[in-house]
Amino acid sequence: MTSLTQRFPAAPPVSVTDLVDELRASPPGGRLRVGDPRIVEFVTKFARKLLAPATARRFPELASLGFFLRKGEIAKALSTLDTSGNALRFPRGLVFHVPPANVDTIFVYSWALSALAGNHNVVRVSSRSAGAAEAVLEALNAALSEVDSSVSDVVRATQRMVTYDRSDELSGALSLAADLRVIWGGDGSVVALRKYPLAPHARDLTFPDRSSFAVASVAGWQRASEAERRAAAEGFYNDSYWFDQAACSSPRAVFWVGDSAGASAAGQEFRTLLASVLAAKQHVTEPAMAVQKRVSAYGAAVDGLVRGIEFQGNGLATLELADPAVLPREWLGAGTFANAQVSSLSDLVPIVLRKDQTVSQFGFTAEELTAFAHELAGRGVDRIVPFGSALTFSAVWDGYDLLSEFSRLVTVQA
Repeated sequence: MTSLTQRFPAAPPVSVTDLVDELRASPPGGRLRVGDPRIVEFVTKFARKLLAPATARRFPELASLGFFLRKGEIAKALSTLDTSGNALRFPRGLVFHVPPANVDTIFVYSWALSALAGNHNVVRVSSRSAGAAEAVLEALNAALSEVDSSVSDVVRATQRMVTYDRSDELSGALSLAADLRVIWGGDGSVVALRKYPLAPHARDLTFPDRSSFAVASVAGWQRASEAERRAAAEGFYNDSYWFDQAACSSPRAVFWVGDSAGASAAGQEFRTLLASVLAAKQHVTEPAMAVQKRVSAYGAAVDGLVRGIEFQGNGLATLELADPAVLPREWLGAGTFANAQVSSLSDLVPIVLRKDQTVSQFGFTAEELTAFAHELAGRGVDRIVPFGSALTFSAVWDGYDLLSEFSRLVTVQA
């Protein structure tokens, strides 16, 4: 039988049968519970590794992950779980996670929340993952070597991250053993994994293809100070360029909301500031990516989707939409943004689709954004966040309360 490479905890290859048997067994010190202090201790030790200056400088996205997993943030997230009345909350059991390769830290958020909910977990880490993903695995193994044995023993017994090539045998066995299967990635990944049956009681939690866009208030931009405008450009850079704009929450279009003349002036100033951020960050666009930008831009022009194209070096391409309602949602190459002007947020309501996930915004009031959300009425958009927060993960993602999804309720009546 084909074996799996164990990345965390680092260990010799293991057969899928042995792995499942080990994860199904009761761990040392008793079974995990929701918010188990042993898991909290390990995760917070891991978070400190990610927040170490050397790691955070190399991979800024890991600093965000480390912040998310701090002890205070964990306590805040766990406090949202309702166990009032006659309902008791317990882990779901064994959770099988299949994350994407293009956003190489998402698997940690998924795994950490599931572990904090008391589950035993097996995560398939892509063999194509590198960089930040490797730093994460190093930090996990380093943290495991520094915690008390009572903590490390239970982590070793209940948490595994493995790598294996595409295999019907392995994916099928892990799926059948799982009480919950978590699938991140495109629609194709979801369809492919769903061909492996689950146990009758088990279910899927899926995160398929999503797209996101940004909105900026012309009036809000005009009111903003020079420092606030610069901060908006820096935040937008982080939202868009950390994962080469491939993250589902990275904006692929910018809508300027207000009068046409104001939108044109604000948009041009914003793009000039963004180009200066790219220069200050010494952002490097690989030749293949620069070519991809041009192929996508000219292809959109040939299709009649855009009425103007502007390149600012290799790092930034702006496509003026011929019709704001015809929005290209596919990835067009890192640093390629559709651009359009609309009179009000209400004009965007008919454009929104169920696959639209995040709206990153600048310059709007809370009242304006709340009214927009009510107009959308759940037909699309799961998050509305400020520029700079599009990639900030939370325990509520894609409309799911993940800690609730990773646990189950048992009611007791005397």
